[in-house]
Amino acid sequence: MTQQDVDLDGLTLRVYQPETEQPENGWPTLLYLHGGGWNMGGLDSHDWFAYEVARRLHIAIVAVAYRLAPEHPYPAALQDSLTALRTLRTGRVLNSLSSDRLVVCGESAGGTLAAALCMALRESGEKQPLGQALLYPVLTAFEDLSSAHECADAPFLTSAAVRASIEGYLPDRTDWNSPLAMPLAATDYTALPPTFIGVAQFDSLRDHGIEYHHRLLEAGIDSRLYIGQGLVHGCLRDDSIPEVAALYEQFIRHVADFLTGA
Repeated sequence: MTQQDVDLDGLTLRVYQPETEQPENGWPTLLYLHGGGWNMGGLDSHDWFAYEVARRLHIAIVAVAYRLAPEHPYPAALQDSLTALRTLRTGRVLNSLSSDRLVVCGESAGGTLAAALCMALRESGEKQPLGQALLYPVLTAFEDLSSAHECADAPFLTSAAVRASIEGYLPDRTDWNSPLAMPLAATDYTALPPTFIGVAQFDSLRDHGIEYHHRLLEAGIDSRLYIGQGLVHGCLRDDSIPEVAALYEQFIRHVADFLTGA
């Protein structure tokens, strides 16, 4: 796999591509939005994800170094995510990348951005990606779902930590009710792309993904949910655990389905 950083007027994208000859219309591409509570993380801290995906799926991966809170609160990260997708669509990132065979993916805070990106595209009348893959995403600023209390002190991510990150990302509380900030604030879930949602059983965010899945299904969207039994937030960093490997298998299978139209 090759790796190359591309500058888009100050926004950096890291492009990972297979070393074999590219397909005629360019590499199918996964646009990846990293986690980290919107206030930490970047291309180096999360390149493990690209390598894990590349081991399993023969596609290109484009990671986005979006601006971080609290210095750059909402909507900065979403704007950067949209810029990345739109630039991919115009073929201006690299000509070796497909401009239409695109799937967007995010884990944790990046899952918020991936889901919000699709909502923003719908709002502006733009074409959706072929699919969205959300891995233990944050989808509401409110603690009215059961997992926020059942798993309040779960390992690696407590409800208090989620609360602090949200307050830094969304300092204006009126944004807590915006679907482009927190997608579970939406009242309309139609015209969104096919979706894969992977959550961890012992995660304060578990029910965010489950509730989103049900709302998508009610709106007639093809949504596929996987609950990683026995897993906690951030588990994808260790695929030596069989249950984590199973979550990866589900994620990879559905991303491949989206890219092939299955």
